[in-house]
Amino acid sequence: MMHYGHSNAIRQAKEMGDYLIVGVHSDEEIRKHKGPTVMNQEERYEAVAACKWVDEVVPNAPYFTTVDILDQYDADFCVHGDDISKINVMTNNATLSDGTDCYEEVKKAGRYKECKRTTGVSTTELVGRMLLLTRVHHQLNENSFPVKSIENFQNNPKSRYTSGVSHFLTTSRKIVQFSNKKEPKTGDKIIYVDGAFDLFHVGHIELLKKAKELGDYLLVGIHDDKTVNAIKGSNYPIMNVHERTLSVLSCRYVDEVVIGAPYSVNEEMMTAIYNIDIVVHGKTEVFSVNGEDPYKYPKSVSKFIEIETKYSYLTTECVIERIFNNRKLYEERNRKKEEKENLIINNLQK
Repeated sequence: MMHYGHSNAIRQAKEMGDYLIVGVHSDEEIRKHKGPTVMNQEERYEAVAACKWVDEVVPNAPYFTTVDILDQYDADFCVHGDDISKINVMTNNATLSDGTDCYEEVKKAGRYKECKRTTGVSTTELVGRMLLLTRVHHQLNENSFPVKSIENFQNNPKSRYTSGVSHFLTTSRKIVQFSNKKEPKTGDKIIYVDGAFDLFHVGHIELLKKAKELGDYLLVGIHDDKTVNAIKGSNYPIMNVHERTLSVLSCRYVDEVVIGAPYSVNEEMMTAIYNIDIVVHGKTEVFSVNGEDPYKYPKSVSKFIEIETKYSYLTTECVIERIFNNRKLYEERNRKKEEKENLIINNLQK
């Protein structure tokens, strides 16, 4: 899965040079060395390519990074997170299944650098959040809230935000690092898209790409955790609003975000930040607010467009379903990862 931890590593790597090439492993390579994938390779290639700091993507990149590979792409050095050194030093455990360090050759050649790992997130950790729950925790039923509306959810005991898995907090500095730091120019056509953007994936990315093509400046509204929980119920969202904000900001098609955006796009919202020209929504279900369509106003003034993309089939629920369908494989993958991390912690304590 492509998450904001990857984006932060990519951002740091780009600051070390002028042109950033990102190698993405195939499904086969990942299964061989790490376990089952969540997103398939085509989805991952496109997700990485959409990251604003990436200049070029190399698909089917070998897991073992050699000097020849660097020379083939005219790369001066290779960058990886500093967690790899901690694993090797503390546990004497290599990064490849055959017992060798997959960066050993480029390290010896003096063409290896490290960036700081983003704490609190990893694919393993995100999968773990989903594995803590059962399939029914993510399904709406007669005991879930809501069914078709979100009115009065703050006063409804069934609407309590229940996932509470992540306590990740971001800082103003991190927001600035991820932001584009630009405002729309006079005459720019401003497009607005809102949503949860939970487990940010290529389905979201393709929607944002298509939305940006409709204008000059893309403003993205991100609903807060309580609103998302009221809309979807159960144990959503998987990622909290801080994590979802960084994920969206890392996308090259996004110019600015509204953190904690209102669920209804009314006349006031259309002019509150910038004068919005078009409001865009994907093919996902829209819940009513007090019995009314949250996009009633932009529709009434002919400023609403619904977009269908080649990834419209891919939703957050779809990603979770993939986890559940391969639950035993992911549980074994996470168990091995936990053993390795516990070994590191024990050695550090000693």
